[in-house]
Amino acid sequence: MPDFIQPRTLKGFRDYPPRLMIPREEMLDTARGVFRSYGFAPIDTPALEYAEILCGKAGEESEKLIYRFVDHGGREVALRFDLTVPFARFVAQHIGQLGTPFKRYHMGPVWRGENTGHGRYREFWQSDFDTIGSTANAADIEIALVIHDLLRALGFERFTIRINNRLLLNGLLEELGLALKATEVLRALDKLAKIGRDNVADEMIQTSGATTAQADRILTLAEVSGSNDQILERLERDFGHNTRAADGLARLHELITVCVQAGVAQEHLRLDLAIARGLDYYTGTIFETFLSDMPAIGSVCSGGRYDNLAGLYTKQHLPGVGASLGVDRLLAAMEEMKLLPATATAAPVLLVQFSADRMGNYQGTARRLRAEGLGVEVYPEAKKLAQQLQYAERRGFLVALIAGPDEFAHKVWKVKDLTSRVEEVVAESELASALRALLSRIEARDHAEARTRDGHGS
Repeated sequence: MPDFIQPRTLKGFRDYPPRLMIPREEMLDTARGVFRSYGFAPIDTPALEYAEILCGKAGEESEKLIYRFVDHGGREVALRFDLTVPFARFVAQHIGQLGTPFKRYHMGPVWRGENTGHGRYREFWQSDFDTIGSTANAADIEIALVIHDLLRALGFERFTIRINNRLLLNGLLEELGLALKATEVLRALDKLAKIGRDNVADEMIQTSGATTAQADRILTLAEVSGSNDQILERLERDFGHNTRAADGLARLHELITVCVQAGVAQEHLRLDLAIARGLDYYTGTIFETFLSDMPAIGSVCSGGRYDNLAGLYTKQHLPGVGASLGVDRLLAAMEEMKLLPATATAAPVLLVQFSADRMGNYQGTARRLRAEGLGVEVYPEAKKLAQQLQYAERRGFLVALIAGPDEFAHKVWKVKDLTSRVEEVVAESELASALRALLSRIEARDHAEARTRDGHGS
């Protein structure tokens, strides 16, 4: 007996069968459509970069998660841990040809050697969108609008975009004499929801040298609550005198105002002074997006303004702002929330092979329907009808097409709705239009059912 290698996946990594890969591709297609509607253009960068490009750009804790090694040429290289740092390198290298402002989206896998958890993997896809070359608050506002439209396009209505501005936090740290310890303070603050107030205060004191009173002042700011208007009023009263904080406050006020004027519901926007984003390169507006029905899975779309990141590679000032959709985390949430369609097929129609000697007719009909924009799979063997229909239902086909000698003699097809078990006879000349109408009815029915599931559907 041969010694077989045990088939297994590494911890923190996962396979994606069709039932997950199909909705993932649909998610990416939807995101691509939203990005392009705002004028973002696609780019791509290598998975491997020189280690010096990636290391030291996201903070000490994030750097520990980077997969790095020496390649066959003796070069220190690393796998990208996000798409933002490679983008900064890309822009610094190519901005002369691109011009500014430059708006890009980028979809691809990233790698982080971190502890696995709920919806968290060591290899996962991100879908980023950024504007580089502008400090205008309008660019930040547009990122918020894209996040909103993206979540809505993906079928969510119950979500909240939490927004803060690091200028507020930096202004307070200046007043407290902790500006030089901002990295340590903000890194601790970013853990508030995970480890609680007391533990965050202890970490601030230990890592930044802050006093108990200083840590309490920072946490008091982070815990300010109320409506967006109430928070803005409180901030104006307490921090309006600080130039840096006042700038951040004005940007937040304008962002909320313009988004609401543009038609975004207030319920989707929430000022949250506790979010700090753990990555060191953020300098202004920051975003985190949570699903109301599954907040524990974490932010599914995060980002912010990073005005100094490209400065690591070029003297040219290239401020930027953007966000990243956590594709696999959102997919895991949708899977757990039972929002993914139970399908393992990319085509909605199965054409049953009733008679082996009619293969030419079956393939010809399938090709004509595909030319009409319909997805059709032909079953490869003339097995019993019950077996083929069982295959169709197991894979999640919506419609089955059936034709035997009698149907061919009368130039008709049996069209069976596999979701309702209803069957009708359709003339061959009207088959394409009948299928489109039936698939539209099935989609409308599924859409209506989704809307009844606690507002998950769009």
